[in-house]
Amino acid sequence: MITKIAITDDHIMVLKGIESMLENTKEIEVVGLYNNAEETFKGIDNDTPDVLLLDINLPDINGIDLSKNLLKKYSNLKIIALTSHDDISFVKRMLKNGAHGYLLKNTDKLELVEALKTVLSGELYLQKDIHKKMLLQTSAKKSENGLKPNLTRREQDVLVAISEELTTQQISEKLFISPKTVETHRMNIMSKLGAKNSVGIIKIAIEKELLS
Repeated sequence: MITKIAITDDHIMVLKGIESMLENTKEIEVVGLYNNAEETFKGIDNDTPDVLLLDINLPDINGIDLSKNLLKKYSNLKIIALTSHDDISFVKRMLKNGAHGYLLKNTDKLELVEALKTVLSGELYLQKDIHKKMLLQTSAKKSENGLKPNLTRREQDVLVAISEELTTQQISEKLFISPKTVETHRMNIMSKLGAKNSVGIIKIAIEKELLS
């Protein structure tokens, strides 16, 4: 049985490189190469791949959100992140949004094929280095105070809005509070989480499982 593979990446050399890597592999056929999210949605309708290798950095939408949107429409599609980002917060966000595997772009053919077989069998695949980092982080967290920061209901609302990449004005309009109040909540969240900026807020919130 042939496994159909598609690849989404905004670098043509990456697309062609992976296609070339897999072209002589039995039972695997590359059916689609896409440069962005828009091409991916259109292409998957026509190409019906079994597995999508998906980069996180795309010009029109990030791969984390794209993964979530794709799986709403194509529930049987298996998605493997293929990226240069080894930050565990990215791994967790991809997995939370339905991805079935996570590979770095330094992967070799053997591991790529192993990852494809693993996700098609219904299991999760993490590249060995990524898996090791996650285990180390989990081990470190067990020795820390596991209590979650105590956010108020409104601070939680603002946190979710920040994770949606809304501006202060957009959050103000969404929650029917003033921009000044939004900034006050943002400062309180940063203080409680020990974050220095909005990026730090999201990373720490994911680590402490404050975002579902």
